[in-house]
Amino acid sequence: MRHFPLGRPARIAVMASGRGSNLEALLKAFPPDNPLGRIVLVISDRREALALQKALEAGVEAAYVPWSRRQGAAGRERFERLTEQLLMDRRIDLILLAGFMRLLSPEFVQAWEGRILNIHPSLLPQFPGLFAQRQALEAGVSETGCTVHFVDAGMDTGPIVLQRRVPVLPGDTVETLAERILEQEHLAYPEAVRKVLSGEV
Repeated sequence: MRHFPLGRPARIAVMASGRGSNLEALLKAFPPDNPLGRIVLVISDRREALALQKALEAGVEAAYVPWSRRQGAAGRERFERLTEQLLMDRRIDLILLAGFMRLLSPEFVQAWEGRILNIHPSLLPQFPGLFAQRQALEAGVSETGCTVHFVDAGMDTGPIVLQRRVPVLPGDTVETLAERILEQEHLAYPEAVRKVLSGEV
């Protein structure tokens, strides 16, 4: 099913758990006057996430929605129920996961099929899951990169929108490699979102 283009600016929500560096790139790429879409909501499962502060500084609604690890499945169900209500109330068309460090349920993902994207710091299907940069170094590969993909019920397994490649240099550490990948993420994510919203993919 093709969801885009909409014929109007899309209303975008970003879900983030951390410092929000990809969020910053997306906010710059999709300001209020962008004809393709604009970010109208940022959701975080961490009250102290810098992403929430950056959203407020940009004049975007920021919402903390708790996700209790101690409650297990019930914690995720509550998070998803509250989040779904927010998304519906704000008439969201597209969800962007940007450093959101939780695995959403298959039911939630299926409801947003074709309308939820994620960015991952490897050339998927290589090195899915956590610590992708460390995985790349331990595997001894000569290049890695980042991937923007649609989210499905698996772990970083959804259809790929685009990738950007980054060489692994002699003497690289997890930190230096991660920083160079992040530079490409800031270019790749806005580009991928433009492709989706314009109906190219």
